[in-house]
Amino acid sequence: MDEPTTLPLAPADDPTLVLLKVEEAARRLRVGRTTCYALIRTGELESVTVGTLRRVPAAAVPEYVTRLRSAQRAG
Repeated sequence: MDEPTTLPLAPADDPTLVLLKVEEAARRLRVGRTTCYALIRTGELESVTVGTLRRVPAAAVPEYVTRLRSAQRAG
């Protein structure tokens, strides 16, 4: 019997990443890169700089979604 093949994880899907590129965070949120930068600019999505690089903490993505859901339930 053949073993099931597993596809390699895309970088945005790698659960071991602590910091994500903006494009990876956008992919997880299923929004465009420009929208993700807008969320960062307004402070809705946390980001940090590492040298000259902009990164989104992986934990910031589900935190943002939780805040969105709470706001929609309250509103």
